[in-house]
Amino acid sequence: MTTTKITTLFLDIGGVLLTNGWGRASRKSAAEKFKLDFAELDERHHLTFDTYESGKLSLDEYLARVVFYEERPFSKDDFRNFMFDQSRPFSEMIELMKCLKSRYGLKTVAVNNEGRELSLHRIRKFALDTFIDSFVSSCFVHIRKPDADIYRMALDIAHASPAGTLYIDDRLLFTEVARGLGLESIHHKVFETTRTALASYGLSA
Repeated sequence: MTTTKITTLFLDIGGVLLTNGWGRASRKSAAEKFKLDFAELDERHHLTFDTYESGKLSLDEYLARVVFYEERPFSKDDFRNFMFDQSRPFSEMIELMKCLKSRYGLKTVAVNNEGRELSLHRIRKFALDTFIDSFVSSCFVHIRKPDADIYRMALDIAHASPAGTLYIDDRLLFTEVARGLGLESIHHKVFETTRTALASYGLSA
């Protein structure tokens, strides 16, 4: 067991607490449902989604570039609602974070890449703000992981030290960047291994 005392948890959302907000599988399902060319949809997505996640485009502007650049037999509301409906909770992870926050009095901060409308929808739908204190999301701070400045900003907002902060993300690169700044990190793969890793920091549910 590590001797580091953890006072703050930095949490990714998509892939850790919830499914990804608008991942490849969801885009493929959208292409099938709305009879779109998936390759074209995916290419347009990759060319513009970083800008949306950075808070420099609205969801309507993103959809105008990716889907509604030509006439469609369905509405933006139809497509937007489909996007929102793709999110699912990882209930075991959510309950674990709630338990650890309550038991150990931890500060909890979301550090994630997500577009504004998707982010706000997911916060409300899954009541993430009932156990996450601050949302240092790319759409709000205009910085995306793996830019190290998003972690530095989260530390400042939380008034936390790197050594007392534990970051959980399903992307290995992002945990490596955080570790390079002095944060403790867990590369999340499945619930059981993450629960065991948390216990090694003295955080047992």
